Formats: sequence, structure tokens, C-alpha cells
Amino acid sequence: MAVRYGGKEDTNWSDGLLISILVRYPEIATINFDPIEHVLKFAFISSQALKTEQLSATAIEGKVLDSIEVFNLLEGRKVKMSAISYLDCDQLTIIEVQRDIDTLAQEEISLIVQLIREFLGDNLVTETDEFVFEDDPVLQEEIIEYMLESMKRANGDRHLFAFREEGRVMVFNK
Repeated sequence: MAVRYGGKEDTNWSDGLLISILVRYPEIATINFDPIEHVLKFAFISSQALKTEQLSATAIEGKVLDSIEVFNLLEGRKVKMSAISYLDCDQLTIIEVQRDIDTLAQEEISLIVQLIREFLGDNLVTETDEFVFEDDPVLQEEIIEYMLESMKRANGDRHLFAFREEGRVMVFNK
């Protein structure tokens, strides 16, 4: 998988974090970083339009938000921000999970991805096998955790958008 950076500045912790997450989790279609709110927004794509009742608080929304709350309760953290939104695009649905960086952990990203994967099943749009970067997942997760901890202390001021396309990860400064 190739990585391209679409900006003038050198890559930093925030760029590296977004790249690492997209490389590790082919289920995540895009990631947005909002430096003002200090929030990461993970987008997942369903290859079919989902009905409102499938997305409601009793279905995926409730399951993901409850799981985030319980995970952080067990870790002794109080979540500052967690939300889910949806965008219905005719033949597909985009699910966006928002989390504040200050209380986010790498294990929680794995949990969110697993819950979305279980919920959407074969309808979850992922990078094809030919483009998946094969490396030690444990090492990738350690790198993500390290970069996430570094970002918590950083004062980034760049709105970033990262996505994958045909085996490449691209990061843009919005």
C-alpha cells in the first residue's frame, strides 16, 4: 500500500496517526481530524442503503455508543465526545463515528471497527485483498497507540482528511 501526502508541510503525528489507522483497518473508508474540537471522525460505507430502524438507538447506534461508554468506564475514563451520524446516498449508507482524541484508545478503535464489521457483514465496503498492507497487526496497533498518545499532547491546528484509493492512503490538509 502506497502512502501519499497532499500538503506542503512535512508529515507529523496527526498525519502519521491517520495513515496508520487506515493501513491497519481497511474497513475505515475515511478519517477526518478536527483540531478545534480535538475529534477524530471515522467513516464506514455500507454497500446498501440501510433503513432508519437499522441505524436507530436500538440497533447499531445504540450498540456502538453503549460499547464505547462501557469500554471507557472499565478503563476509568469519562468520554468527552462520542456520536454517530449517517448519510444516506441512494444505494449506500455512510456511517460516521466521532470520538474525542483525549479519551480515545487504540483498543477502542479496534472495538468500533469490529462492531461495525459485525453489524454490516458483507455489506461493509473494505479495501480489496490485493491492496491490504500485510504487516504484524500487533506492531501496527502499538504504533497507533503511540501516535495517539503523542497527538493527545500535541496542539495541531490543521484540519486533516485521509482516505484510501486503489491501495494508496492520501492525507489532505482541508
